[in-house]
Amino acid sequence: MANARYVPALRFSALTRVYDPVVRIATREARFKRMLVDQASPNPGQRILDLGCGTGTLAIMIKRRQAEAEVVGLDGDPEILERARAKAESAALQMRFDHGLSTELPYEDASFDLVSSTLMLHHLSTEAKLQTAAEVARVLRPGGELHVADYGRPADPLMGLLFSVVRVFDGFEQTGANVRGELPAIFAQGGLEAAIETDRLRTMIGTLSLYRARRSCS
Repeated sequence: MANARYVPALRFSALTRVYDPVVRIATREARFKRMLVDQASPNPGQRILDLGCGTGTLAIMIKRRQAEAEVVGLDGDPEILERARAKAESAALQMRFDHGLSTELPYEDASFDLVSSTLMLHHLSTEAKLQTAAEVARVLRPGGELHVADYGRPADPLMGLLFSVVRVFDGFEQTGANVRGELPAIFAQGGLEAAIETDRLRTMIGTLSLYRARRSCS
């Protein structure tokens, strides 16, 4: 699991220290993450994985929403995981944050009830997105759900223009599937079912879409 294979949260390690304020301002973070937690609706006793957890904001929100769930965060960036652990400790929350990659999840088959992910998939190549979807399908229990918030098809030309800044920054190949609205199809190719876009939100840097998919109950 080589460190060279992960992408820092703002593309460059030097920018990690400003990740939280940038995301908070540019993406309407509090709103879209609250929408995603509402959509996931965590229940007592569930085991939940926040994939590409970054500084732990969403994982902490989930734990606060459902204290009786076990919440695990995973990210490939050791520095950002330290920030996540510090935030959880400051909030007096018992949580675990693991180092790993979305394409090679270090967990057993059928070991989670829910998987969440925010603003991570647009960093990945199409091949890595497919590998990640397959890994999510593998670690979800039958009937378990994936809940994602990430950039989607622009709602209008202005949203497309604003998102072009992100595309220059994060790569046109990596963001191509997002712009084309292909994430539900990628989730389906990875082995999940009922993959749909559930909502969308205009932001300063493009359209954020919410998605849901699940592992078959059989």
